[in-house]
Amino acid sequence: MDKYLRALSILLILISVSITGYSQDNSDTKLANQYYLQGDLEKAEILFQKLARRKTFIPEIHANYLALLLNKPDHDEAVKYLEKALKYFPENLQYHTDLIYVYHISDRLKEKESYLSHVLNEHGRNQYQLNLIAQNLVNRQLLDEALDFLRRARKVNGNPRAFSLDIAAIHRMRNDKEAMTEEYLNYAMSNPGNTNYIKNIFQVLLTEDDDLDFLEQTLIRKVQRQPDQLVYSELLIWVELQRKNFYGAFVQSRALDKRLGKPGDESMKIGSIAMDNEYWQDAMDIFGYIVNEYPGGYHYAKAKQLKIKSAENLVKNQFPVDLTRIRSLTNDYQSLFNEIGPTAETLDALRNKALLHAFYLQEMDSAILILSKIINTPRVSRHLISRCKLNLGDIHLLIDDPWEASLLYSQVEKTNKYSTTGYDAKLKNAKLHYFTGNFSLAKSHLDILKQATTKKISNDAIDLGLLINNNTVFDTTDQVMQTFANIELLRYQHQDQNARQELETLIAENPKHSLVDEALWLLTDIDMKRGNFNEAISHLDKIIDHHAEDILGDDAFFLKAEILDRHLNDSESAKSFYREFIDKYPGSMYSAEARKRFRQLRGDFVN
Repeated sequence: MDKYLRALSILLILISVSITGYSQDNSDTKLANQYYLQGDLEKAEILFQKLARRKTFIPEIHANYLALLLNKPDHDEAVKYLEKALKYFPENLQYHTDLIYVYHISDRLKEKESYLSHVLNEHGRNQYQLNLIAQNLVNRQLLDEALDFLRRARKVNGNPRAFSLDIAAIHRMRNDKEAMTEEYLNYAMSNPGNTNYIKNIFQVLLTEDDDLDFLEQTLIRKVQRQPDQLVYSELLIWVELQRKNFYGAFVQSRALDKRLGKPGDESMKIGSIAMDNEYWQDAMDIFGYIVNEYPGGYHYAKAKQLKIKSAENLVKNQFPVDLTRIRSLTNDYQSLFNEIGPTAETLDALRNKALLHAFYLQEMDSAILILSKIINTPRVSRHLISRCKLNLGDIHLLIDDPWEASLLYSQVEKTNKYSTTGYDAKLKNAKLHYFTGNFSLAKSHLDILKQATTKKISNDAIDLGLLINNNTVFDTTDQVMQTFANIELLRYQHQDQNARQELETLIAENPKHSLVDEALWLLTDIDMKRGNFNEAISHLDKIIDHHAEDILGDDAFFLKAEILDRHLNDSESAKSFYREFIDKYPGSMYSAEARKRFRQLRGDFVN
């Protein structure tokens, strides 16, 4: 019994010593790492050397000990340490990668290549291990070597598109945009559901014109070789839309419609996008194609209506506006209604016709009669009735009947709460209060509309709110602001001559007022609509010379370039102004269009 107790005691003592030793060593690992992080490298190295003799503690000291050894001019100790660590942990892929890295920075190229081959052969049948090694190599900035491992992993996988994102990321780090683009296309092809992700990636990474050029040419080749792969066509359409080359996007969508056997589905989308971006001629051509190509298709009525609407927008933006063409458009809208009868599209076409009668041909009675008939047509949607009431309100404001206009706007707002139409009605009421000098009431409406559901209504509300705030804060009487609002009402009512005289007086009497640039902007618009483009430029020059840093600075600069380009046909001057604009206002909302026009004038591509 005594012998048994003595043996048990000895065993307990040994266990206690072992635990105490382990606890001490464990404390040493923390202390060694602490010394290293505090910069006391000599003390850290002594402890690291002691701990590295024990397999148990290598994982806990590895990162800091290796970093310490790599700070020495000679890396022999680092190599010896890693060889020891690998004897203990032969399957640790990180340690293999670290040894490759040490050979690399030590210029031991033969040893590096030999060890790379060893690791590649050792793990060459396991795609997951190959991928993990590649990621470790990437972390060490050994990008070419990482590519080799990923290519082997792809080969083992058997799918020529495997690991596309990983390979693309490496090419991105190497700034090899062409190879990167190819790999992202591989990823898109591996699953059509990846296409939107790739569009987002390209939007962030391919920011230069040359990048999009390469992508476009690559996709064109792929579409020609593999016309049945719809992903390439979809991405090519996306590229053309990024460049605002809407007709080029249409050419691809047209071919896609043919392959899918659709009567203009994709083309309708592109036409609508062209309209939204105010590319009226492109939109006319696209909708005209659908009308001619698919006369019996389900897009026919809508396409024909949008073709006329695009033509209307084109006429309204060519100055001076040709009233003969306006009259022709009213006939086109009527012909569409007569051809198809009352539908949602044709009734909306009649609404557009009414607005042309009111705002361009000064035929108020005809406009009011048409809108009233639409409102009283059986089974008309509430949305269309509301739009017609808003238009009737606009016409009453046009003929200087603001109370009736406000009544109509309020009716629509009440019956369309929390909808875009209701917000639009509230915005029109806010503008009416602004025109009539009730700025505080206008601002209360505008503050609500800043949170509107559509970006356009929100932006319009913000812009008008800023105009009021910025130009009444130092003018307690609001006298100049009231004068300016009256002028804007005259403009709305097409009394341009009176508006012009009032603007010139306002500028002459208040040359230092903050509204001067806004007044010059309105004068520019009046002269443009009369076709007086040189006079318009003279107003813009004053904004550019004296208000370049204000809110209208980039607008004025870009508009001057556009006038030179599209109205005065002075290509060289326009090109120079576009170039200067790109440099001066790189973050402007007009910068993409300025780059496109500059490249077109330079002759980079022809649609």
